[in-house]
Amino acid sequence: MKYKSNLKTSTSLIDLTPLVDVIFLMLIFFIVTSDILPFKSLNIESPQLEQDSAPLTTQLLLVMDADQVIYLGSKKEIVDFESLKDLLKHKIEAFKQDNRGQSPTLVLNVDRRVDYGLFLKLFSIAQECCPRIRLVYQPLEPA
Repeated sequence: MKYKSNLKTSTSLIDLTPLVDVIFLMLIFFIVTSDILPFKSLNIESPQLEQDSAPLTTQLLLVMDADQVIYLGSKKEIVDFESLKDLLKHKIEAFKQDNRGQSPTLVLNVDRRVDYGLFLKLFSIAQECCPRIRLVYQPLEPA
């Protein structure tokens, strides 16, 4: 016994347009929600010293790269010198509220190619806002 089907065989291909749309939407979602500039992508050359660095506990990051761009916090917000003091005080107060009144250690990472005058300007602003500052450096490798 032979069954008859009313379906016609189709030689057309599967339409992938909806699939491509979904892929692009997912790509845009992941780009928007991810960290755009991880610190490892910043080309910072820290100076070298003969001692090893202490472990980090509660910290707030402040980074200046060789192009004099200032990044503040773990979200790497780009800040200029004029608004740095106010924003730094705001971040420290928010940090204290989140950590039961404990003051953060301000981790200051400045590229060694930055002009000394700019470093001092950044350091003085940091000193006004936070009593505990830690400078980042590279320990010398044993000879």
